[in-house]
Amino acid sequence: MQWTLDQLRQFVTTADSGSFSAAARQLGKAQSAVSTAIGLLEADLGVELFDRSRRNAQLTDAGQVLLLEARELLRQAESLDNRARALHGGSEATLTLALDEALPYAAISALIREIATRFPDLDLTLLNGTATEVASYVDEERAQIAFHFVRGALPACFDQRYIGAVPQGAFVAEGHALARLKTVQRKDLARYRQLILEAEDVQETAYSPRLWRSDSFYSIAEMVADDLGWAILPINIGTYQAYRKPLKQLHCPSLALPPLSVRMLWCQGWHPTLTVQWVQTRFAELIHQAQTNP
Repeated sequence: MQWTLDQLRQFVTTADSGSFSAAARQLGKAQSAVSTAIGLLEADLGVELFDRSRRNAQLTDAGQVLLLEARELLRQAESLDNRARALHGGSEATLTLALDEALPYAAISALIREIATRFPDLDLTLLNGTATEVASYVDEERAQIAFHFVRGALPACFDQRYIGAVPQGAFVAEGHALARLKTVQRKDLARYRQLILEAEDVQETAYSPRLWRSDSFYSIAEMVADDLGWAILPINIGTYQAYRKPLKQLHCPSLALPPLSVRMLWCQGWHPTLTVQWVQTRFAELIHQAQTNP
């Protein structure tokens, strides 16, 4: 096997342009050089690629089949070259990103689409889980970085960067007794079961003496939709449209719920690469856009 990529390019260009002379002009070569290169390619492959009894460069049956193979080989060669250039420029070959399942889906999906466009050769792995789980993925070195809602103090093994915030509210299922109240007081909340997030080393505020707990905001939202109680949820989860019964946000000024902070975290001693810095900056922008353009 002595053929070269340059010969394959001349073969594909000749097939596309329809003649040896047109291919030579396009490639900036002498027609004789193109004809010789394709002749050597045919000799090496052991098949005729063009029917030279015709005036134009007419592909043989074998030529039509091998043209597809040649295009694929050239595509792979270009991909190899692009990836090598990216690595030479400081981009990493792989990135594993851990994502809190409760983060706004619109922002996450937009981020992934843009990563695909901006870093087409990046080998990307996505891990999803609760806020606690995605932090553990970084600690266990299964992921380089994680984005999650801030749940308590940061362990000493991590470094972090704040990237935005998501508003939260109190929600019940449509038809719940609390949903009929124009303004809800804390004493009203205390009469009904509260569904609360169970997070390691984090004590969530309880407003009711009756509590059920879960480690997942989505699990809590499903229970709210089943009329099992009320809960404080990120707005993006409370307004999600796929529950069995729609959720209604309560008007409860006395709660004065602060937004949930979102951070990027990584292990101490590891320095975010240029790719990761772009991901962090862009995700912060998308989180902000999700709140200003719901």
